[in-house]
Amino acid sequence: MAGAQSHRLPAPGEDVKPFTPEKTKEIVMSLQQPAVFCNMVGDWPALRWNAKYLSAVLDGKTIQFRLGLKTVDLVPQFETRCNYVKATLEEFLAWSCGQPSCLSGPFSCYEYSKYWAYADYKYIARIFEDKPEIFQDIRWSDFGFPGRSGKESTLWIGSEGANTPCHLDSYGCNLVLQVQGRKRWHLFPPGDTSFLYPTRIPYEESSIFSKVNVANPDLKRFPEFRNTTAHVVTLSPGQVLLVPRHWWHYVESIDPITVSINSWIELDADHEARVEEAITRMLVCAIKSAENPGAGDVWLNPTEVEATSHEINLQYLNKAVSAYFKCQKASVSEQVCSSSTGAGQRTSASHKRKKREVGCEPEGCGLLTHEFGFSSFTAEKLQKIPFGPHLIQVLPQPQETSSMGAVAVGSDSRDLLHENEGGHFGKLHCTRKQLVMSNDCETPAHQMDSDSSPNASQTALSTNDLLDCLVNPHVINLVARLLLERTRV
Repeated sequence: MAGAQSHRLPAPGEDVKPFTPEKTKEIVMSLQQPAVFCNMVGDWPALRWNAKYLSAVLDGKTIQFRLGLKTVDLVPQFETRCNYVKATLEEFLAWSCGQPSCLSGPFSCYEYSKYWAYADYKYIARIFEDKPEIFQDIRWSDFGFPGRSGKESTLWIGSEGANTPCHLDSYGCNLVLQVQGRKRWHLFPPGDTSFLYPTRIPYEESSIFSKVNVANPDLKRFPEFRNTTAHVVTLSPGQVLLVPRHWWHYVESIDPITVSINSWIELDADHEARVEEAITRMLVCAIKSAENPGAGDVWLNPTEVEATSHEINLQYLNKAVSAYFKCQKASVSEQVCSSSTGAGQRTSASHKRKKREVGCEPEGCGLLTHEFGFSSFTAEKLQKIPFGPHLIQVLPQPQETSSMGAVAVGSDSRDLLHENEGGHFGKLHCTRKQLVMSNDCETPAHQMDSDSSPNASQTALSTNDLLDCLVNPHVINLVARLLLERTRV
């Protein structure tokens, strides 16, 4: 029956996709390097979601825009260093076109030639809460996630130059649909973490930022950035980018208006990641809240409403630990159940994953991905991924290519990134103050004289220096494992 169905002729006008939902999900859940899906969303109503269409749908509703300078500094434009305005999409479009009406509107203080604007992290379920029917314009079921629609997605609308500082997401993997304009993505593998100088200041749950401005790296202060392996790709309308778990990314709009839609896909490893994030929150809030508030260090990202108390953070940690063991216990029970029904103890990892995908696990639970060897994605497994005109591998930049270079994936998917083949590089409450972080002008510890003594001009270590060590991702991962082991016994 299944064989007959797979060979049936498509109905007139039916959009034929290169991969079935099951195959697409298998790719998304197993591939550990970025890739671009082509020809998968041709029948999605969301493809008409350009800024003009969304302006009509929102019908005068205001949304918050983040504004930053187009001038490229050595320091990343973190959200704490940006300005914010509330405006309608109609006002945003008029401003981006340079219409005279903007002289008195919310963008009147921001010259288009000097600033970019970004309506980022807009939860579709929130801004379209009075129009729930629009959620169905987004069909992640085509990627193997039935029931996932716009309700579980986020909207991004920006002008040329709008960007997201380089960071990694602690939870899940990411599917990004480009709707209007083009965006350039600079991606770095998890193994490059130490070369990207991770920091939790500004603090935001689930986001680990890089101190490096990828668009203009300060190699004197951050020399190890030279050792990163950049994967750069330009995403065009109709294409969907897969950002695997813990891949760093810096994203910039390169056309006058860009619109993107994304959805973060939950992974089994998120259970342990939540324990890590709970530990991080406790440390950051405890230490930064104890600082002199007059120091002028805006350490809390605007997406975080307030610094939560130690009591609340401790409750959060205990809930995260409890959820971890609850899901682990459910997964062990599942394995026993599979073995008793003849599945056998030597069942392959891919078979176990398939069982979980078709609903054998309790909702939201599952074995941790590192137990299945996801972290050691072999070349043999990579060869089984159906790369080609419909799934384009984002490869490392050649060594001689500039860090800002990029390869565009042709909208007809004929350009298979052959130019990109090469070697190794050798969100609610906001402030309108543009303040430079207190650690932005410190002398890095690695700048030492030949006798290993600190330079005379080196400043004293700051609270942020201490925090960068305490909440380094590797340290937090170790603390989480030790804490879970302590709870286990």
